[in-house]
Amino acid sequence: MKALRIKLTSADDVKNFEQVVQKYPFDIFLRSDSYLVDAKSILGLFSLNLKRPLDVEIHSQNCDALIEELAEFTV
Repeated sequence: MKALRIKLTSADDVKNFEQVVQKYPFDIFLRSDSYLVDAKSILGLFSLNLKRPLDVEIHSQNCDALIEELAEFTV
């Protein structure tokens, strides 16, 4: 598993983030405080507190392309 911290500041950021993670076959989760949601679930994403940074948990070792695509959201 790999992890990184991101910030989604607008509805467009959430939509763009979800479109990026949908392209990858492995499990990706977002954690905010005690909440853990599937990063591929748009409803799950909007249920999180977007005022704070979020932790992305990537359940794959071969995720360099994904990490590159998420660079714009990285804190």
